[in-house]
Amino acid sequence: MREEISPFLCLQLSSAIVLASLLTACGSGNSGQILRTASYSLSASTLTPASITAGNSSTSTITVKPANGYEGTITLACLEISGGNPLPNCSFSPSSVSVTSTTTVSSTLTLTASASAPNSSYTIGVTGADGNNQGPSDGTQNLSLITIARIQHIVLIVQENRTPDNLFQDPVLIGEGADIASSGLNSQGQTITLQPTSLGIDYDLSHKHDAFTEMCDLDSSTNTCKMDGADLITITCSKDATGCPPPNAQFLYVQQSDVQPYWDMAEQYTFADHMFQTNEGPSFPAHQFLLSGTSEPSAGSNLFVAENATGGTKSPGTDTGCTAPAGQTVALIDPTGNEASNNPIFPCFEHATLTDEFDTAGITWRYYAASAGSLWTAPNAIQHMCAPPESAFCTAPDWANVSLPPTGSTNPPILTDIATGQLEQVSWVIPAGQNSDHAGDTTTTGGPSWVASIVNAIGNSSYWNNTAIIIVWDDWGGWYDHVSPTLVDDDQSWGSGYVYGFRVPMIIVSPYALPTHISSTPHDFGSILSFIEATFALPSLGQADAHASHDLSDCFNFSQPPLVFQTINAPLKADFFLRDTRPPQPPDTD
Repeated sequence: MREEISPFLCLQLSSAIVLASLLTACGSGNSGQILRTASYSLSASTLTPASITAGNSSTSTITVKPANGYEGTITLACLEISGGNPLPNCSFSPSSVSVTSTTTVSSTLTLTASASAPNSSYTIGVTGADGNNQGPSDGTQNLSLITIARIQHIVLIVQENRTPDNLFQDPVLIGEGADIASSGLNSQGQTITLQPTSLGIDYDLSHKHDAFTEMCDLDSSTNTCKMDGADLITITCSKDATGCPPPNAQFLYVQQSDVQPYWDMAEQYTFADHMFQTNEGPSFPAHQFLLSGTSEPSAGSNLFVAENATGGTKSPGTDTGCTAPAGQTVALIDPTGNEASNNPIFPCFEHATLTDEFDTAGITWRYYAASAGSLWTAPNAIQHMCAPPESAFCTAPDWANVSLPPTGSTNPPILTDIATGQLEQVSWVIPAGQNSDHAGDTTTTGGPSWVASIVNAIGNSSYWNNTAIIIVWDDWGGWYDHVSPTLVDDDQSWGSGYVYGFRVPMIIVSPYALPTHISSTPHDFGSILSFIEATFALPSLGQADAHASHDLSDCFNFSQPPLVFQTINAPLKADFFLRDTRPPQPPDTD
């Protein structure tokens, strides 16, 4: 017996059939897609390769699968990319795919890393959207990509106390457009022609903050330096000096024969003629800025350590920082440029350093120095890198990364580490006094050969292909220079009252340095820290690195064919420095 169907049920069935027919006939808006009741899913295969060198590409197969009769055209996109900068470029081939109720289609995603990509890990979100802006039913698919920077090692070689006008009276550089002056004004309004002298001389010039203010001769109406007060800088003659000081002692330049290796590197690679030291004072705070981007005595302070340390029972030049003896102090400067508003403090500070970021990120580093207590050895003045104040020795865990000369040797073992394949990812290289270019001693002439030996060791090794060598001088040393820095002295801004200092030379040697290039972009020590952070995808310290007007990217072309290294000729070779047993000369205390 057949069952009867109620009129109400018949009406329900008829309504459903009509609705389905309408959906089929009308589609899904302007695209003409069939909506039905289901959607599509999207899957992404693992990127191949998962790790790429900057400038290269990785691919993934993106598969789009319809569900329950879905049909439509899907536009693919990288929804988000997170990681270092610059971000990889994302492209699909094809960029949109059409599915029918019975087909599964695919597209190839290509991620291309910039030639300047850092060492970084990226997360890439892949999604799609149809004509109704419907995304995939299984949501965004995340992919992981690792990029390997063209630069894997950065070596920062820090020399002492020179300006471009003093060290690079080079007709080739000048002919190529380097901003080098052969004369300057003194405080009497007289034009003084710069005269040649030796690299090793028997007098030194003050490079304290008050020497900065003398040479600057601030024009308050323009907030720029007149640069006409170099002749007012104090001169200290060495013991047994003769004919000291010479006429116009601040207006001399180093003769070419004494510094030819520097000229050769500057002419072959990139020479930065608008590099400024960040601080307006001498070496002790300058080395702090090169390590931390600041010389603040404690985190968040608006003060800066402004001078070299003084006092105590031992020479502040050879025993300073957290291991200094009781009674040693260092002056502080406030945002108005006043050193008298705060009492001097013991030279042991506590704030974040670039090496803290390295430790967190697993970046290896080494700080090469000629002696533990030197005012040029920046880690010894950071409490968490050294030890509690007035300790006899630095014993903190980070101190294991400070590399001093072997017993009986003059120089830190950077050359040995290069030769044995132990160069860390980031290195600071600080010389012994006799190789520092520091004025005040006729025997301090080994600097150009010392630097050349390190450059040659790297250049003639497997490290060359992925290394950037940055050679910079820590302060102006009291020598005349004609370019006014940009001063910050509004009492409020970061660095007010103490930045920026005078020009110092900088040379960048690398297979990716722009060849025979003069960079006139304004840089400072913060630019170096910013470049290191960008290379290893590290956050900013928020100090000079964050306030630098430019990083060093204008000095590099990571898309160029790598430069072939040419050995730099120098009077002294690496063997000399490896066998050198002279006691390291200490820095001055001015």
